[in-house]
Amino acid sequence: MSVYRTLGSLAAVVTLAVAGSTTTATASLPSPGSGAAPLREVMFVGNNWDGTADVVKSSGDLARIGRVNVIPDKDQRLTEIYLNPIKLAYFLGIRQGPGEGHDQFVDDMYSTPDGSSVVVSRPSFADVVSIDLATGRVNWRFPVSGYRSDHMAVSPDGTRVAVSASTSNTVHVLDIATGRQLGSFATGDKPHENVFTDGGEYLWNMAIGEVHTALDDPAWDWTKGDRHITVVDAHTFKPVKVIDMRDRLDAFGRKDLSDAVRPVVFTPDESKLYFQVSFFNGFLEYDIAADRITRAKTLPKNPATSEDRTTWVNDSRHHGLSISPDGGKLCVAGTMDDYATVVDRATLREGPLVPASKPYWATVSGDGTSCVISESGADRITAIDFATGRKTVSVAVGDHPQRVRLGHVAADWTGPAAHN
Repeated sequence: MSVYRTLGSLAAVVTLAVAGSTTTATASLPSPGSGAAPLREVMFVGNNWDGTADVVKSSGDLARIGRVNVIPDKDQRLTEIYLNPIKLAYFLGIRQGPGEGHDQFVDDMYSTPDGSSVVVSRPSFADVVSIDLATGRVNWRFPVSGYRSDHMAVSPDGTRVAVSASTSNTVHVLDIATGRQLGSFATGDKPHENVFTDGGEYLWNMAIGEVHTALDDPAWDWTKGDRHITVVDAHTFKPVKVIDMRDRLDAFGRKDLSDAVRPVVFTPDESKLYFQVSFFNGFLEYDIAADRITRAKTLPKNPATSEDRTTWVNDSRHHGLSISPDGGKLCVAGTMDDYATVVDRATLREGPLVPASKPYWATVSGDGTSCVISESGADRITAIDFATGRKTVSVAVGDHPQRVRLGHVAADWTGPAAHN
């Protein structure tokens, strides 16, 4: 099956959509002589609780360039919700569950290839919207099936965006320019992470099951639902493989670990998958061709972290992975242990533990030299040098930053005109 081929020549474009890993995003740049407006590479930082996205430099000092309000239609959406008892029940449930007492206004975001818009999934509004970066207005809106939207992925050519509809066990794939649905497919319970592979030919979805209940003792694991990876043909949306990590974990001798696959990252040649699971302070290595788990890395526990698993956010102990452009280093966000660290992929030795406040995501700077984490507990992003494992810079952003994605805006962009 071609999804399991080694594709070193595609590494630069494949990593565009790989769970926070680095990207050159060449597909999003106008072709020479096209007459398109010049673009600049940036990072979008989704501030989940205040409904904004900060746009910062993609490398260096990560200085803020502008801010986008991603809920300009908030009043209209709230009116619809409050007039529908079922929608209201889910809206309030999201606030008290995954939102930790806050509304979830932005989970994930990607810019369009021409840098004119940013496409955002909004969990509390159960939708995906495209926001015009010049005016701040909504271009299009796609309500997902069910009552909550979640993680997204963009195809390597920048034309398709996949979004998890977590309460309907569905992934929708949309035309990024128009919002028109191109197709959808069924998943396990609570679809979460999405990743395009093989140059956009395949799409992987990781279903994590129930993570918002208090039934976190291992004895209650059976209540967490059907958790597996679904791999589909990204054009026909037909399944080509289902991977149940329960069997692979058991064969590896780790029956103690959850099979809820959280953030993932592929090596540049797509031969190996690294993934985090619920409740685990560490990550695992999965050989794709051999179809087996080959190594596990347990990272240090913070003595100050409560061992009461019900206090961990959405069953996550560690949540956030990225990989350096050469595939030699992994960057791990130790969410509940309040640190991030760079791990040598060959030896699995970790570097310095960099103190961080509830780091929730890890991506790679535009120049590929640093891992960038979102510190959701401190409302900032922080860069960590891959070579030294040391922090280089921290920058203040909005309320509860989570996803961080590379993208593009017009070269002279400083924010939507309506908000300047």
